[in-house]
Amino acid sequence: MKPKHLIVMAALATAGLTTAQGAMAYQSVDLFVRGGIAKAEVRGDNGSLDVVGELEVADERGMAYGEGYLFSDRLGVELNGTEPIEHRLSTAILGSATGGVERLPVNLMVNYYPMGGRGSRLQPFMGAGLNYTHISEEELEGLDVDASYGLAGQDGIDMTITRYLLIGAFARFAKVDADVSVGGTAIGEADIDPMTLGGGATFRF
Repeated sequence: MKPKHLIVMAALATAGLTTAQGAMAYQSVDLFVRGGIAKAEVRGDNGSLDVVGELEVADERGMAYGEGYLFSDRLGVELNGTEPIEHRLSTAILGSATGGVERLPVNLMVNYYPMGGRGSRLQPFMGAGLNYTHISEEELEGLDVDASYGLAGQDGIDMTITRYLLIGAFARFAKVDADVSVGGTAIGEADIDPMTLGGGATFRF
């Protein structure tokens, strides 16, 4: 093969590789959905309730989800959370008889992708936003735990497998302080502040 032909083929191959790598990166107008499993690790000190003493909230696992959109190569918005997660509660006086509650978190995040638009298979991201947590299914009769609003943040990294499929891991934090009452009488505040660690697959469109 003549040298000039080799040069042309090498140039075409390089251009193709560059295009393929660019297709791996997060880019403007990308839509994505995430799914996976996560473990919610609550803070060690969960607050103190009147009469019944120190409150403890157990760590739990559940399915995680997310969906988002990129306004530019490096900036986007994401709505994420988990399925309702049942946390077991215990207190100094009632012990495990305190029962459990279901916690349903929803986060609205603005994400930054430092490698967005670049031809890298590893695509880290970080985000900040707001959390809404709905708490229900209180097992102890008369117990009521209010919903909570607070700040939220996340860090994560995705590895591209194809243009449309990525796998990755994330860590999310939310400020969750919920007022607790029994029979309509306020008895304190539950400080949950979960750190949610998880991973799964992302599908990009």
